[in-house]
Amino acid sequence: MFQKIRVIFSIKELRQKIVLTLLLLAVYRIGSWIPLPIVDVAKMQSMWHRNNSVAEVMSQVAVFTGTQFETLTIFGLGIMPYISASIIFQLLATVFEKLKALQKEGESGRKKINEWTRYATILICLFQSLFYVLALGNQSVTGIAGGVYSDVLLTPAKTLPISWIFTAVLVMTAGTAFLMWLGEQIDEYGIGNGISLLIMAGIIANLPGALTKLSERAVLGFSSGFQQLGVDKLLLLAVLFVAVVVGVIYITKGQRRIPTQSQKHVRGRQTFGGGRQYLPLKVNQAGVMPIIFASSLLLFPQVFFSYLQTMNSSWVVQTFNNIFQRQTFIYIIIFIALIYFFCYFWTAVTFNPKDIAENLKNHGSFIQGRRPGSATAVYLEKVMKYITYVGASFIAIIAVLPNIISTMLIPDNFMLANFFGGTSLLIVVSVIIDLVDKIDSHLVMRNYKGLLERSK
Repeated sequence: MFQKIRVIFSIKELRQKIVLTLLLLAVYRIGSWIPLPIVDVAKMQSMWHRNNSVAEVMSQVAVFTGTQFETLTIFGLGIMPYISASIIFQLLATVFEKLKALQKEGESGRKKINEWTRYATILICLFQSLFYVLALGNQSVTGIAGGVYSDVLLTPAKTLPISWIFTAVLVMTAGTAFLMWLGEQIDEYGIGNGISLLIMAGIIANLPGALTKLSERAVLGFSSGFQQLGVDKLLLLAVLFVAVVVGVIYITKGQRRIPTQSQKHVRGRQTFGGGRQYLPLKVNQAGVMPIIFASSLLLFPQVFFSYLQTMNSSWVVQTFNNIFQRQTFIYIIIFIALIYFFCYFWTAVTFNPKDIAENLKNHGSFIQGRRPGSATAVYLEKVMKYITYVGASFIAIIAVLPNIISTMLIPDNFMLANFFGGTSLLIVVSVIIDLVDKIDSHLVMRNYKGLLERSK
């Protein structure tokens, strides 16, 4: 392994790409600790430890955005607005023919859609940043007079002047725009997918704090209480972590290969085509999107009923508020159902069997035993339906694992439990697999063995 690492850094172009990527990620992490000029860090941390609805929502959003909500920073929105805008345009492309035609135009169409995505990101940032600034200045939400803002800036009525609200909104919007630029620089001059690497860097940055909380409860010997973590629980967590990572890699790389046959073409005395190939269908076609959609959708009733409970403590509100808590049985059932739904929904959006069948027909290829055209499309749709069920089942198990682990093994440490499953683990593993593939492509191009290829 050390020999392969030496080979990687001996290639000048690859070494420059890796160093530049690390430097840009370092810039991102430095900016993630610079608070907004209006925020009182002590008040922010005090509000965070009150475990109210805002802190609960922020902790869950931080799981799959990698942002630091404990101290509202200039990069407080993270890169999530850009991802939201990209998802919106991808969904719109299935409805509007003009967007769908742009996607098929190649590089020029992709640049035009990316330009519109950037504009949409700025609009989303303006609304989200304004919501955060106003919410964190509300005493009924934060439980602090004047919110989490510095007393020097507050008016006698304990409100933040409009000029400072405008400044904070612009700073947070500019921060996300800068992160978009960083991601594009990594895409063009670095290595790996820039946006994905930024998210992964933010997620991994939360690991030391989660491990610190874990070490505070670790004890020598076996566990003697629910709050203690002895050798038995630590070994169980280690085995579970390895098993989950192996399972995530297996499903992420898993494919259903459908054999295809190309037609033979005779030109003069030479015969072309006629070879046998494979059409790979990913088991986890939807990726991490179902968990993100399901988690985001369940955040709304959590916030709504938590807010109602502060104004009305009736048993109806209390009952619904308890139902939508993260560890309850009903919440987990709804969560799993939403994951299945969004798995099939996102697969239907990103996978079009009719287009694939048409492309096979145009290239003179066919699936053995299936007529080209509509019969091939029906067969591909049927196969994808079955393998999506397998992928959705695995994603549902991975998504629920953090809730089970944080309840039974690591109480009150949901951030660390997310490294044993859920969105964080799926994102980190997927990004690392993509990064290894990109590095391997540079090595193979120069006649070196890949990182995971065994030496003879």
